[in-house]
Amino acid sequence: MNKSATSALVLAGAMSAALTLATAPVSAATPSGMEKCYGISLAGANDCAAGPGTSCAGTSTIDYQGNAWKLVPAGTCTTIDTPHGKGSLAEVERP
Repeated sequence: MNKSATSALVLAGAMSAALTLATAPVSAATPSGMEKCYGISLAGANDCAAGPGTSCAGTSTIDYQGNAWKLVPAGTCTTIDTPHGKGSLAEVERP
């Protein structure tokens, strides 16, 4: 195989690897000993995934937004009081 053909194969392989990495899903794993608690964060203080219209950390738009979560120690979420009720392990509707 000549030098030009080898270079083309190397370049094609590198491009393929780059595209694979660019389209791989980002892991949203919860750290050990922690849980996602919805409806407890203040505006702009959520950890991630604040639903439609937001992208990630710090993008919640209102206090206690029901589809925004914050990481808390496991077992504590549903004991956290807010002006709208307790924290929740699943998304909640908030006024």
